[in-house]
Amino acid sequence: MLKIYNSIAREKQQFVPILPGKIKIYVCGMTVYDYCHLGHARVLVVFDMVVRWFRENGFEVVYVRNITDIDDKIINRAQQNNEPIGALTARFIQAMDEDAAALGVLPPSHEPRATNFVDHMINMIDALIKKNLAYQAGNGDVYYAVHNFPGYGKLSGKSLNDLRAGERVEIDSSKKDPLDFVLWKSAKAGEPFWESPWGNGRPGWHIECSAMSEQLLGIHFDIHGGGQDLQFPHHENEIAQSEGAHDHVFVNYWMHNGFVRVDNEKMSKSLGNFFTVREILKLYQPEVVRFFILRAHYRSPLNYSDQHLKDTKLALDRLYIALKDAGSFDTPAIDWNNQHAQKFKAAMEDDFNTPDAIAVLFELANELNKTGAKNGAALLKALGGLLGLLQQNPVDYLQSTSAVVGAASLTHEQIESLIQQRIEARKAGRYAEADEIRKDLQQQGVILEDGPQGTTWRRV
Repeated sequence: MLKIYNSIAREKQQFVPILPGKIKIYVCGMTVYDYCHLGHARVLVVFDMVVRWFRENGFEVVYVRNITDIDDKIINRAQQNNEPIGALTARFIQAMDEDAAALGVLPPSHEPRATNFVDHMINMIDALIKKNLAYQAGNGDVYYAVHNFPGYGKLSGKSLNDLRAGERVEIDSSKKDPLDFVLWKSAKAGEPFWESPWGNGRPGWHIECSAMSEQLLGIHFDIHGGGQDLQFPHHENEIAQSEGAHDHVFVNYWMHNGFVRVDNEKMSKSLGNFFTVREILKLYQPEVVRFFILRAHYRSPLNYSDQHLKDTKLALDRLYIALKDAGSFDTPAIDWNNQHAQKFKAAMEDDFNTPDAIAVLFELANELNKTGAKNGAALLKALGGLLGLLQQNPVDYLQSTSAVVGAASLTHEQIESLIQQRIEARKAGRYAEADEIRKDLQQQGVILEDGPQGTTWRRV
């Protein structure tokens, strides 16, 4: 049985869906004011992997991943660019969708935008005020009254006193408690606004997800996911809002993926040490980036470096070389009685342990290299497919020009022409010239492989 590490319980727990055969998942998506960085890519790929595994096991999955398209950062960036907010967000939503598609991320069932759910947010805020869980302050903003919700802190595992001790003291704050968070921001000059019972304004960030998840999944659903950085305060605040409004358990399982780090420091835009997906994809094939993300357990830190990406490419190459050498083969349904398939399944059922699942792929590749058994190749490709891997034509992957920069300098035509020159040199007995061509290609990132069927090549 599948076990998931539940952040709110702080332990692995057997997964039991609310409704047999059906799973509802909500994952916090992007705030669209800039291009996605590798930290965002990890969220996209990790929960795509989770959804794929549930569907492989016969579950009907409703997967919601939201878009925040109104926020201080969005407003500020639009003002800096002197462009309409709608134009800014549309541009970066398109870029996000392109990045996700490149990484093999399947579209979610629903991708709600915050601006389409403001009425629902207003209704939820109104319900919280009526329950004495929210109040309008003197500055016009509406705040959640944290001290009135008994369960506050249960996700982070901290008491209110502990949390207050770490809170910065705000000057001239209208809040009753330093931990109180904004639900509705009164409009400032030149900012977009919506009408509400508390005056013109716009929703705070936290209320968005509570309202959108309620509308699309109901007041109680199976899994809520996101990056580790969202556990507090964002997800803690979602619990306070949703459970406070409905007097009902909000989510059964909380899943948080680990940080992406650069030199052991969290990758983030605020620190200026982030790499966008687009920058990385200029250097590495998208599948290499996906493989890099999945080689680490989703809850572990993921340390970014060029060397790690290069090592990942070499590892993925090994799997594709095994498939290429196997030639053509059929891909029947997975035989889950096979010992390799069973090991793969056991790894995935243990809190989505993709490193151990990927180790099974290498075991299969090693056997395939020894025996050349077609059924082994079929199983390797099929199990890889469950992770969104190994579905390209092996030759196309190995010869792709979107590999590391140095290997992309020669075109297919140039490589084939040099190979032909080498063949002619060998026929004429000019072996030194043939060796020089091989060496020159190798220096440019192209490896030649001579075999019974002739000479083939791949990039490194």
